[in-house]
Amino acid sequence: MAITTYRQALRDTLRAEMLRDENVLLMGEEIGVFEGSYKITEGLLKEFGPRRVKDTPIAEEGFVGAAIGAAMLGLRPVVELMTINFSLLALDQIVNHAAKIYGMFGGQKSVPMVIRTPGGGGQQLGATHSQNVELYYAFVPGLKVVAPSTPLDAVALMKASIRDDDPVLFLENLALYNTKGEVPEDLSTVQPAEIGRAAVTREGTDITIIGYSRMAHVARDVAEKLAAEGFSAEVVDLRSLRPLDRETIVQSVRKTGCAVVAEDDWLTYGIGAEIAATIQEGAFDWLDAPVRRVAMAEVPLPYAKSLEMAALPSGDDLLTVCRETLRATGRSTVETAR
Repeated sequence: MAITTYRQALRDTLRAEMLRDENVLLMGEEIGVFEGSYKITEGLLKEFGPRRVKDTPIAEEGFVGAAIGAAMLGLRPVVELMTINFSLLALDQIVNHAAKIYGMFGGQKSVPMVIRTPGGGGQQLGATHSQNVELYYAFVPGLKVVAPSTPLDAVALMKASIRDDDPVLFLENLALYNTKGEVPEDLSTVQPAEIGRAAVTREGTDITIIGYSRMAHVARDVAEKLAAEGFSAEVVDLRSLRPLDRETIVQSVRKTGCAVVAEDDWLTYGIGAEIAATIQEGAFDWLDAPVRRVAMAEVPLPYAKSLEMAALPSGDDLLTVCRETLRATGRSTVETAR
């Protein structure tokens, strides 16, 4: 095993998949000569040439549409959108074409494409460049939406996404690119992940903490702090938002009796609301306290660093809510953090 960054894991997996299958090609703004805004495609134009690493105009609707056509004709395009905020310019192509062609054509044509895109705040990029709008896509039948939180999961889910015959939105978070983790030096030994399967990254008995992407990291950190206070927290990393692994969520909450959901987007109508409904339907009789949610403030994200960080959900926010939830079950006498 080697220690590598999330960024490098993505780059190495793209290269490995391009070597494995000549039908895999990359498309996106500045991914070739400039090697990508976040250097995920570094060196790939030089190695594979412009036929397979295509710089596109600043026209998301146009090149996403071109990728859909290429996928219908047998290629496996991996599209990089510079930020998930720009995906809104291609919303019609993603929602009305990529997601629906298989069903509308009676299964005669599939759309095996991946849309890679980072999101998330904390980088002082302003309100229109710092959103997490994955719920727009997790809402849509016909799409798959994945959100790996570790370098190893990034490898396994990227392999699975490229080889899948359905369109996959591959969510990255800007805050994760420099995070590190263990990945085998030989990527061929990493099996593609099962899309739609969550991971229990920490076993526990007192409370379930559910998160994805950046908030899966925050959840693990909070679980460590709760352990120091004498509580056993189970952490569920969703990894996939559509399909959603309801079974793993429900099984965990039935074991612990309470749950807190952490998400990096707005609270209202968010991913956490869907998870809370899932728990209510599948584990209501096992609950010792209401399901709680931790999310960002419901405002366009401020540019000022202090205000931006205050608006984003933090480890302290999650720890406070976990303590409150444990107190509501009667298991804890810990005072709520101020």
